[in-house]
Amino acid sequence: MSKLWGGRFTGKTDPVMERFNNSLTVDRVMWSADLDGSVAYSQANEKAGVLTAEEGVLIREGLEKVRAEWAAGTFVVQDGDEDIHTANERRLTELIGPVGGKLHTGRCRNDQVVTDLRLHLRDVCAELHSMLQGLVRVAAKRASAEADIIMPGYTHLQSAQPVRWGHWMLAHAWSWKRDAARLQQASARMNECPLGAGALSGNPFGIDREALSEALGFERPVPNSMDAVTDRDFVVELCFWASLMQVHLSKFAEDLIVYGTQEFGFVKFADAYATGSSLMPQKKNPDALELLRGKSGRAIGHTVALLTTLKGLPTAYNKDMQEDKAALFDSLATAEAALQIATGVLATLTPNAERMRRALNSFMLATDLSEYLVRKGVPFRQTHHVAGQAVQLAEERGCALTELTLQDLQGMHPLFESDVMAVWDFEAAVERRDSTGGTSKRSVLEQATKLDQWAASRA
Repeated sequence: MSKLWGGRFTGKTDPVMERFNNSLTVDRVMWSADLDGSVAYSQANEKAGVLTAEEGVLIREGLEKVRAEWAAGTFVVQDGDEDIHTANERRLTELIGPVGGKLHTGRCRNDQVVTDLRLHLRDVCAELHSMLQGLVRVAAKRASAEADIIMPGYTHLQSAQPVRWGHWMLAHAWSWKRDAARLQQASARMNECPLGAGALSGNPFGIDREALSEALGFERPVPNSMDAVTDRDFVVELCFWASLMQVHLSKFAEDLIVYGTQEFGFVKFADAYATGSSLMPQKKNPDALELLRGKSGRAIGHTVALLTTLKGLPTAYNKDMQEDKAALFDSLATAEAALQIATGVLATLTPNAERMRRALNSFMLATDLSEYLVRKGVPFRQTHHVAGQAVQLAEERGCALTELTLQDLQGMHPLFESDVMAVWDFEAAVERRDSTGGTSKRSVLEQATKLDQWAASRA
């Protein structure tokens, strides 16, 4: 079959150029979307009088035969099929003859490719959203079931205050819920139809773009034909979405890598998500988590590469934009795999509640000591200083903060009374943090319920 664009060319294309120009290995995943777009476009051309009713039926029957070949895995790619659009049209013409050449009337690959991409991404985004809901639901269920486990909370990776294990899980779950919201928002902005824009200036055959948009499930046509073929904002947004989502997974992974060390021993990983060492028989390495952490850099790189490609392009289509799908498809495929791995790791790990409890130390209650005096009416800046003196004294003596006597404390401030000793209780400390979003059991269970309800919804 002659090339779609070959009429004004007489010389042969350099074979290296053929390979350099070919994108079928990347964009063949859009075969179904390309056929959907062509079916709708044939109907629009028929309505506009470009095709007769008989020609329209013949073209659509041919397109369904092409679809059946792809679905059965029998579609044969041939030399000259430089992209999915060329391949499908070539096969259509083989099946139904010259009338297949009428399908593309008024259409350009410029508006065809970006329409296919938006159609394809619609299903991908829906699947990724569902995966995020699954991950959040695992976190919510575990946080609720294991709400009684108390662990050290850290800032600067230094022990700070006691928190519930479930509270830590939900901290990550809320970030994943935001990822889901961003994905929905990007998907909604993407849901405009470029088809009918032509190469850049519009369609000359009276195509009803509103009806075409509706037939393909879009909210509306892209309002400017030049912008329709140029816009890759949605590609950038989805690449950025994948980058940020994987940054969140990377943070989650880093926490668990630390918590899973022998020195911490807070969690144990299932064998399904760990590997051994080729030299050291005792090793159980958290490779799944390390790969989650590592692949975030790859996603960020795709975002930077795409922005760099787009930043200097003149308006309307340029072949540089063919590179968008390689970056985007890899980002989204990696995100899909990463979400499955993160869900599996979280669902199968085993927390060591006793080890977490033993890691709590008395100095983590220094803030509670200062808050005791706040409740007596002493300004916080003063109480903070007093609690700091208590910490200093305990460090000088080489003892726990809880080993200071009432007399020691009263020497620092006269409002300390015998009930101050009730401060030295980790369970009570977490329960005092009972405001919305706090680490009390009530709050953790409330958060878990909200997240579980959202994850179970069909949002």
